[in-house]
Amino acid sequence: MAKGGKGPKGKKITLNVAKNCIKITFDGRKRLDLSKMGITTFPKCILRLSDIDELDLSRNMIRKIPDSIAKFQNLRWLDLHSNYIDKLPESIGQMTSLLFLNVSNNRLTTNGLPVELNQLKNIRTVNLGLNHLDSVPTTLGALKELHEVGLHDNLLTTIPASIAKLPKLKKLNIKRNPFPNADESEMFVDSIKRLENLYLVEEKDMCSSCLQRCQQARDKLNKIKSMAPSAPRKALFSNLVSPNSTAKDAQEEWSVLRQKRLRAQCCLDILGMVSMRTQSVTSELPGEVWMVASFLQNRTVTLTIHLLE
Repeated sequence: MAKGGKGPKGKKITLNVAKNCIKITFDGRKRLDLSKMGITTFPKCILRLSDIDELDLSRNMIRKIPDSIAKFQNLRWLDLHSNYIDKLPESIGQMTSLLFLNVSNNRLTTNGLPVELNQLKNIRTVNLGLNHLDSVPTTLGALKELHEVGLHDNLLTTIPASIAKLPKLKKLNIKRNPFPNADESEMFVDSIKRLENLYLVEEKDMCSSCLQRCQQARDKLNKIKSMAPSAPRKALFSNLVSPNSTAKDAQEEWSVLRQKRLRAQCCLDILGMVSMRTQSVTSELPGEVWMVASFLQNRTVTLTIHLLE
């Protein structure tokens, strides 16, 4: 143990280090990613980067979030999962731009969730899974914009009706809680027809055993899909006798034949013209001239045969 009985000393985050950890997301948001940095204390220097849109402090060893976090007035996305946090500050209610909050896999109790959470009127996703909640905070019932809620792996024995009345709730995960009646949770989810089971833990955040189970289930599903017979594809042109490639070859052959016919017709026309001219003057020409005309006619016939071949 470190001197003074304190916990292990974590990595110190300076302002320059934090600036180098800013990334631009695909939709143009500024994300400060300080995850997996071995941080034990909230780095107050990052408060000078108050223009960021997203903050990721997940998978560290942070125990306390200061009230000064409310300085991030533009923050839309806050990820604090997998730390040692047992209480959220009351000032978090001032972060009214927040749309996404993930505090799963911490040490939160119901008393550690401030009433001021009900001021997050725009929030859409809240993940409180893998904590020590023995009851659902009543503040959730006031968040009318909630679409997704994670309450899995807690100590819950009941779910209040106010959750079912959330007008935009679509996904809920309440798995692995000690409900007295195992069917109670299923009945609750079934009572909200628009709900689906929600899994907010990403693959990279799962333990090896859980990840292996999920991968096995996924492989099994993919195997079933690959074995399913695929429906025959309906032809786009049902009246087309030959495939396009065959039709193209036939068209080229027809084009060549047409050119040959045009050549033959042209040569026959020339031949006819020469014959008419030579015959019309035969009676008037001497023998030598007639022989020249006949020779010209024979040459035309020869030329015609050559073109046809």
